[in-house]
Amino acid sequence: MAVVIRMRRTGRKNRPCFRINVTDSRFPRDGRLLETIGLYDPIRKDPAAQLTIDIERARHWLKIGAKPSETVNSIFRTRGVLEPKPVVKRERPGRKKTTKARERRDKLAAERAARKAERSALRKKERRAKKKAAAKPAEAPAPA
Repeated sequence: MAVVIRMRRTGRKNRPCFRINVTDSRFPRDGRLLETIGLYDPIRKDPAAQLTIDIERARHWLKIGAKPSETVNSIFRTRGVLEPKPVVKRERPGRKKTTKARERRDKLAAERAARKAERSALRKKERRAKKKAAAKPAEAPAPA
């Protein structure tokens, strides 16, 4: 017997409401069920009342081996029923050593930065000198 956790549609036309059920995979969608563990009403205005789940029972069924449907799985992830997967940072050995090409690029970049800094300092010096010269009152040469 393959146990699944899926949604069963209830409600009237154009007003869907879903029950989150645990059932045998061979039973029809709206057919026989083993247990109802929650309710999802997407039309409700209040987000807190839209979804109610018995988290303890959901974890129990998952532990036993019940497979949730895609939609139910995403609901469980948002509500914290499923434990998040641990993030494992993979080892990337090629990134650690510096190659000759990388050394050459870094050296050229450092030289360009140094030349740029020199040019910037020179332009700044020239601007200051021009400003100083313009600020000095123009002295008229003495008549001869």
